[in-house]
Amino acid sequence: MIALENLTVRFGGIVALDAVTAQVSAPVSGIIGPNGAGKTTTMNVISGFLTSSGSVTVDGVDPMQMPPHLRTRWGLRRSFQREQIADDLTVAENLWAIADNLAGSRATKRADIETALEFVGITAIAGKPGARLNTFERRLCDLARCVTGNPRLIMLDEPAGGLTVEETARLGDLITAIPDLGRAQVLVIDHDVDLISRICRETLVLDFGRRIAFGPTSVVLADPAVKAAYLGIEADHA
Repeated sequence: MIALENLTVRFGGIVALDAVTAQVSAPVSGIIGPNGAGKTTTMNVISGFLTSSGSVTVDGVDPMQMPPHLRTRWGLRRSFQREQIADDLTVAENLWAIADNLAGSRATKRADIETALEFVGITAIAGKPGARLNTFERRLCDLARCVTGNPRLIMLDEPAGGLTVEETARLGDLITAIPDLGRAQVLVIDHDVDLISRICRETLVLDFGRRIAFGPTSVVLADPAVKAAYLGIEADHA
């Protein structure tokens, strides 16, 4: 469970997050909202990249209290809006960059990498350099990096950016299957409401850094306040 309690972040006079509270327990959950709503800021706080007032715990553990290398070893994984793929490394070597920070023997790490490649479906391109990957292959490599090892929390920031409808559907299928690999909980930010609706059981909606809705995704997306703030549909005041 991801527990956010009165999470508040200020950048000078700007309140990026304003006392956001939510207990996210679904295997795959989403965060949506207009640009600048505080979605990525929330992930950055959970990642330990930003300090804040309030608290964040994941399964009772505060990841912000860990140095970066221990967050990875504990099980925190993160993708970004722009894929973090090293162009001068092969797909497998990009996964080794994660595995080398994890505990375990060389054989265990190799097995973890093989499992991740097979799960995402990119074993056939394991030797392909990052510079030669197309957009979808880069997204898949990024996802394989996230599932390498024994993750507890995987956060995906706009994983479907730049993908076709068919590619997004395949990516969505993979994301929903991640919890079946082990104990990982998945948190997704994406502007594709259809994707969020299909793969996320719970969704948190932010606007101007404030929580405006949280709960089952179908209920949240039907909320008049969400339609007005995010979907561009005016609430019915009749």
